[in-house]
Amino acid sequence: MAGPGNGAPVIIKRKKVVAGGGHHGGAWKVAYADFVTAMMAFFLLMWLLNATTEKQRKGISDYFNPTIPVNRISGGGDGAFGGDSVFAEETMAHTGTGAMDRETSTATDTGVSGRGAGGAEAELEDVEKALLARGGESNTMQQLLRHVVTRVTDEGLVIEIFDLPEAPLFEGESADPAPVTRSIAALLAEVLNLTTNEIAVSGHLRALPVTLIDNPVWDLSADRAQATRGLLETAGLDPARMQRVSGYADRKPAVTEPADPRNNRIEIILLRRDR
Repeated sequence: MAGPGNGAPVIIKRKKVVAGGGHHGGAWKVAYADFVTAMMAFFLLMWLLNATTEKQRKGISDYFNPTIPVNRISGGGDGAFGGDSVFAEETMAHTGTGAMDRETSTATDTGVSGRGAGGAEAELEDVEKALLARGGESNTMQQLLRHVVTRVTDEGLVIEIFDLPEAPLFEGESADPAPVTRSIAALLAEVLNLTTNEIAVSGHLRALPVTLIDNPVWDLSADRAQATRGLLETAGLDPARMQRVSGYADRKPAVTEPADPRNNRIEIILLRRDR
């Protein structure tokens, strides 16, 4: 029988128990990356809203809008041809989208052609393009068009001219046009004479302090609209085309802050023929 000193050694193993199940993997990193991406997208959106004009924002919005039709003239259908058939020669002659014997009008020297009542939308868009294209003619034209934004609405082509911080349209709180307004009116009269549509002019103002005893916004907005009408007619616009002249005071602000100078503006509307 072996002595006590010849026995097998005793080995003791100690296991370290970690409470809580260890680390949770990299899921938090994915969530954090999503958060950072969302914040970057948010700040990019804020920058775009501040750095673009209303016209540019509308273009961006239209680009991402999947409901915009492929054709400019809709035939009422939902197919690729907007309701027209490739064999519908007579129909396509009326819509201006094709056909061998379609009727066309002689284009003017400026490239704006008459399309009849069915082409009212395209006619307004042509005038809009003719106006905005003037910005590429010279630096002076480009500076004038900084005051201008356009949009096509159910009523017609709205040409909005507005104050800039360093270049107001009128002298002080008066209806005396500044030189820049006279130049813009001459430019607009030239472009508006590409058509014979009727025209409406409206004046708008920023809100003035309510503490004023005699708030002039109603009279002043109307006076500025009348002054603009006079400038257009002096520049060669036919007075018979003027349908209405209105003053809206501070009731239709262009931006949410009522006192913002951006609300000081004149809207000249080239009215649709089909209304």
